[in-house]
Parts: sequence; C-alpha cells; structure tokens
Amino acid sequence: MASMGVELLGFFLGLLGFAGTVVATLLPHWWSTAFVGSNIFTVTAYIKGLWMECVWHSTGIYQCQLYRSVLALPSDMQAARAIMVVSCLASVLASVIAVMGMKCTHFVQRSQVKSRLVLSGGICFLCAAFLCLVTVSWTTYTVAMQFYDPFLPGGLKYEVGLSVYLGFVSTCLSLTAGLVLCWSSRGVDSQRSSHTKRRPSSSSSSSSVPPSADKHSPTPLYQSPEALKDNHTAPFCCVSNGGYNLDNYF
Repeated sequence: MASMGVELLGFFLGLLGFAGTVVATLLPHWWSTAFVGSNIFTVTAYIKGLWMECVWHSTGIYQCQLYRSVLALPSDMQAARAIMVVSCLASVLASVIAVMGMKCTHFVQRSQVKSRLVLSGGICFLCAAFLCLVTVSWTTYTVAMQFYDPFLPGGLKYEVGLSVYLGFVSTCLSLTAGLVLCWSSRGVDSQRSSHTKRRPSSSSSSSSVPPSADKHSPTPLYQSPEALKDNHTAPFCCVSNGGYNLDNYF
C-alpha cells in the first residue's frame, strides 16, 4: 500500500507539471516590455510569446496576433518552440507509461513488467523536466543579457514574463515526479530480490532432513510356531545318527 501511494503521488505531480508546461507554452507572457526611464508612465505594454504577440492597453484591452511566418522568427524562439513541444510530448508519454505500470491498474499483470514501466515513466518525466528547464533558463539568460546591454534603447528592452516563472515551477514538479516514480520502482525491485534470496534457504533447510528419516520399515507378518518349524532347515549337525533324530527336539 505504501508503494502504491508513492506511485500515485509521483503520477499526480507529473500531471501538474505537464499542465503547467502546456499553459506556459501557450501563454504569450514570455517577454514583456520593461517600464524603465521615460517609459514609466506609458499606457501601452508589449507582450511576446512563442506563438503570438500581444499589446496591452491601460484600459484593460488585449490585442493579440499570431506570428505569420515561422521562418521569420528568431532562431532562439524557434528552438524554444520545438523544445517545449517535445517536453509536452514527453510528459504525455510518461503519463501513459506510468498509468500502465502502476499497481492500482490492471493493464499488466506481472509485477516485474509493472516496475519497469513505472521506471520508464519516471525517466520520461525527468526528460520532460530537463527540456523545459533548458528553454526557460536560456530565455532568462537572453532577457537578462539584453536588459543590461548599454547599447540597446530602453524602449526595446524586455523583462521575464509570467510564463517563464511558470515553466520553472513546472520543471520542479516534473523533476520531483520523475524522481518519486524511479524511487518507487526501485523499492519494488529490492523487495522482489530479497524475497528470492530468502526462498532457497527455506528449501535447503527442508532438504537437509534425510528422506529416510520419515520412513519406517514395514512390520513383519505374524507366523505360527508350526509354520516356523516347518520352514526351519536342519543344519549339518542335525543329521540322524545311531537311531536318534535331533530334529525332533526342535
């Protein structure tokens, strides 16, 4: 029951990480304009994401537009798009594999195969967390380098948006889920190996008892004295001599 609870905990953490990764990928809050210098009283803010760019007005109105051409995007944005999509696919694959290997499901009956499936699901969650971490870390580095560039105008500087922070949180959740699932599968393997080690000792102790100890020789059948007398063979010394038959004395 404890290992089943650990598997459920890892699975739900993985689902939360997957949901956060999808939301961070779709939302346009990756880059937002920084209010610095004379732009502190501006009434318009620009927000850029992986799929669209939006304009926010002080009246609360959003105007968003999808990118018309993928090839026209910067190379770092194209790479971020591809890596986040692969991270989402890895999370989906990890969820499917983990469900098939969990003890509370009946997709696979053999416990050894179930533990390997749970381990594979945990590794997929770790891969998804690594891919998401690479994307958000590179975006943060790029934004920080452009922000502190003295040759870049203040109106073109951006800050890290909310989607990047959400990506960091999703990375932590997916990483924790992968570690928990890998640890739970390792616990099942250790229990199985200890059980197989204890089994030969019991069989050897039982085999140390000689098989003839429990067997008893059969009781001889009862025979009357007359039958024993008839079956008795006279020895060499019992041959009659001088009219005396020694056999009559037996």
